[in-house]
Amino acid sequence: QVQLVESGGGLVQPGGSLRLSCAASGRTFSVYAMGWFRQAPGKEREFVAAINYNGDTTYYSDSVKGRFTISRDNAKNTVYLQMNSLNPEDTGVYYCAVRKRSSASYATSVGAMDYWGTGTLVTVSS
Repeated sequence: QVQLVESGGGLVQPGGSLRLSCAASGRTFSVYAMGWFRQAPGKEREFVAAINYNGDTTYYSDSVKGRFTISRDNAKNTVYLQMNSLNPEDTGVYYCAVRKRSSASYATSVGAMDYWGTGTLVTVSS
């Protein structure tokens, strides 16, 4: 069992930045791929970014590529999402999730993830 707790969400103006964190329990965190997903009001949950077990491979959705960066610190059992140049379309609840596989390519689908956090709200508005 892996428990995930997200933090770092909040209200930010368009063009601003936020860094989300996801703290994981469990000694096996370092062998699993991780993903960030988001759900805007009235929309389905969607993939944002994924990272493999050791951090050397990442994937991004086209909508965030070049603006968001996913990273991880296995010594701290934490994965991060640095979000820059935010716009109102980035508003939503952001979730981190674990896929019990090592490759990031397995952590890009909502239905494939094994454990989820409870989410943190990001609101981009002036």
